[in-house]
Amino acid sequence: MRKIIALAATVAVAALVGVSWWMSRPADDDRFADCRETSIGTGIASIGGPLSLIDENGDPVTDAEMFTKPTLVYFGYSFCPDVCPLDNARNAEALDILIERGYDAQMAFISVDPERDDPERLRDFTDYLHPEAYGYTGTMEQVRAASQAYKTYFKKEEDPDPEFYLIDHSTFTYLVLPEAGFVEFFKRDEGHEEMADRVGCFIDAAR
Repeated sequence: MRKIIALAATVAVAALVGVSWWMSRPADDDRFADCRETSIGTGIASIGGPLSLIDENGDPVTDAEMFTKPTLVYFGYSFCPDVCPLDNARNAEALDILIERGYDAQMAFISVDPERDDPERLRDFTDYLHPEAYGYTGTMEQVRAASQAYKTYFKKEEDPDPEFYLIDHSTFTYLVLPEAGFVEFFKRDEGHEEMADRVGCFIDAAR
């Protein structure tokens, strides 16, 4: 009986050591480890994926057609009074730096307000943001599917005037690479120069 107990204890300790090593092992298989500053962990595999939307020209597109180059992706809406313009202005400044450094990159603005953001309005909005900014909309089902794929949040606020309602939404910017898919997100407080540096790091690491 003592031998059995001792053997069981040895197996339990070995299992605990194995789990501890697995949880604390260095991410040698992560080619983007030197670029990453967020703690995404294993959850990275659950973010992103297939998309089916309508582009700013009214044509149906998939994620493969949207992300043909490194892309800064933002979920917002064109009627947003403050957050969306500020966030996307920051993204545009980061994109300018990247282009100046010789990187071929772009921006994608996915609307969470398909009721008002038709392709024409989105085209006007993204043309104002940056020459390399592109807008996407779709049915509410398509937009919700895209939001769920990227683990974002949005909710239409109640307003007595149905034409001027606001939408509460998350404000992360996502970096998507053509071959790798989603690789990183950026918070609102990250500056455009820092963002450009880190995006460039990811692009270089992907080559």
